[in-house]
Amino acid sequence: MDRLIYTAMTGASAAAQRQAVLSNNLANVSTNGFRAELSTFRAVPVRGDGATTRVMAVEATAGHLDTPGAAQRTGRSLDAMTTGNSWFAVQALDGTESYTRNGSFEVSPEGTLLTGNGLVVLDDGGAPITVPTGAQVAIGLDGNLSAKTGNQPPTSIGRLKLVTPAAEDPLRRGDDGLFRARSGDPLPFDANARLNVGVLEGSNVNAIEAMVGMIQTARQFETQMRLLQTAESNDRSAGQLLGLQG
Repeated sequence: MDRLIYTAMTGASAAAQRQAVLSNNLANVSTNGFRAELSTFRAVPVRGDGATTRVMAVEATAGHLDTPGAAQRTGRSLDAMTTGNSWFAVQALDGTESYTRNGSFEVSPEGTLLTGNGLVVLDDGGAPITVPTGAQVAIGLDGNLSAKTGNQPPTSIGRLKLVTPAAEDPLRRGDDGLFRARSGDPLPFDANARLNVGVLEGSNVNAIEAMVGMIQTARQFETQMRLLQTAESNDRSAGQLLGLQG
């Protein structure tokens, strides 16, 4: 009896967790540079005397879908899309260096270059980028930034920090949606990384696949709950039979 309960209970928990992941992916179908989160699970036998036949579903190492999103041409001078596997370096809210594919930038009233969601953009030295008051900013294909004030000639104000993760130190998604190196150390600046300016990378979430997955997961959850109800009914019937025999 308890074998069925173990299997159904952990199966329902896994289905609920996968539903949450799919819901978050679907909610970010229009978020620039968003990488779809993946959820995987594996069956693990319960350890202990008399419990080796019990199996639980536990989360396996999850990752993200690493295919690029569709390019969206905007023509805006502060929009950029990285090419290949390179990423923009930003400062997360916890102060750590993190990475994003969202290349929609803006200048704060204080003159700091920010992402569209308010994160500080870092230069090739890992420092914030300051823009002169009233200047028009242009981004070069190599990430160099120039500012033009009035009729003055453009002046260089820094270079965007672009990084390309290596296979031995891949990126991992954080709870804040940003990515960091698995080692925890800042990645080195990649001088060979290039940009497409006036273009944004869209989300790589497939809305249809996410909706179909949510429907399948909901049905799986219902099946697991019916198994729990069956286990309860069997337990009640067994108790009645034991009562009659007593």
